[in-house]
Amino acid sequence: MPRILRIINRFNLGGPTYNAAYLTKYLPPEFETLLVGGEKDDSEDSSAFILDSLGLVPEIIPEMRREIDLKNDYEAYRKTVQLIKDFKPDIVHTHASKAGTIGRLAASNLNVPVILHTFHGHVFHSYFGKAKTLMYKNIERNLARRSSAIIAISEKQKAELCLIHRICKPDKIRVVPLGFDLTRFTVDMDLKRKTFRERYGVAEDEIAIGIIGRIVPVKNHRLFLEAAAKVLGTTTRKVRFFIIGDGEDRLRVEAIASDLGIKYVDATISNEKAPLVFTSWMKEIDVVCAGLDIVALTSLNEGTPVSLIEAQAANKPIVSTNVGGIENVVVEGVTALLSASKTDPTQFAEHLKNLIENDALRADMSRVGWEHVRNKFHFTRLIRDMSALYYELLEDVSKRAL
Repeated sequence: MPRILRIINRFNLGGPTYNAAYLTKYLPPEFETLLVGGEKDDSEDSSAFILDSLGLVPEIIPEMRREIDLKNDYEAYRKTVQLIKDFKPDIVHTHASKAGTIGRLAASNLNVPVILHTFHGHVFHSYFGKAKTLMYKNIERNLARRSSAIIAISEKQKAELCLIHRICKPDKIRVVPLGFDLTRFTVDMDLKRKTFRERYGVAEDEIAIGIIGRIVPVKNHRLFLEAAAKVLGTTTRKVRFFIIGDGEDRLRVEAIASDLGIKYVDATISNEKAPLVFTSWMKEIDVVCAGLDIVALTSLNEGTPVSLIEAQAANKPIVSTNVGGIENVVVEGVTALLSASKTDPTQFAEHLKNLIENDALRADMSRVGWEHVRNKFHFTRLIRDMSALYYELLEDVSKRAL
């Protein structure tokens, strides 16, 4: 029975947690998996409900944190080494950067047969300055040499990793898209829509546009707000904008809204109606998607954005920046309108207005999302792909031992 030690940075809301959880729960019974992760960041909502719903109890390493801290990092490394010694895995599979660094170093130093790392995103642009970015690239290049294979979650990400950032050669990278249980975005949608819109006082003739995710610099909420200001100043339709999520950039984003003259309300403390609503974290994203008419994303950098997969599962049209792996997630012009610029709100606002004011276009784009994602991003496909890769790499180890 092959043993897998699966290590993830932290259990926050998002694709990496779902990916690690589904792989832990649903791999074929001949695999035995131990799930390990750090504690969630204080600025993020917990995803413990995801693990609880699957009956998973992970091993927690409190010292495995997002920021660099030599004392914490060494202690996380020491505990990971001990876990490897105790569990004796055939495969160590890490997810995201900090877990990838600590886990792969420990696995390599203890000669674990197969070492894998999944890039759910990367920090090679839009996060740090040139010197720090170069340092991270050099670390990842060294870690890639210690890895049996690198997993990218989209073809675009693979191209970035090998051709632009030169982390490793193309033949070392395998593309395995994320997978989710998307069925909840297809059932009871009328009731869920009513629930959301009654909660926030959205009338049937109002068009609700929402952006879902952490409020952090890389998500580029400024572009969303600048486009919203243009739309509010020019459209004759009734519109409401929603920021679903929270994070370290919340106060700055509120200040941007004020500077742009957009009246906003914090829905956690007031039910007053306003053009812009901050909802904070919401776990029932299926309810959110049902209630919205358009889902937006303005990121500077993305791997595979879960919010856009879920929006398509709910048959919601998308307006997004064209960054990272987004072009591998949506069908441009069919399920999404994509903007080339990450800073100029003009085209983004035009795309929003087009969907707001063209009911037929919005209806057409609201019919095809589910068919696009139902097989491509379902967790059963993820399990098949990853199981096949595990067997292939274990077989390679066996052949080399002969």
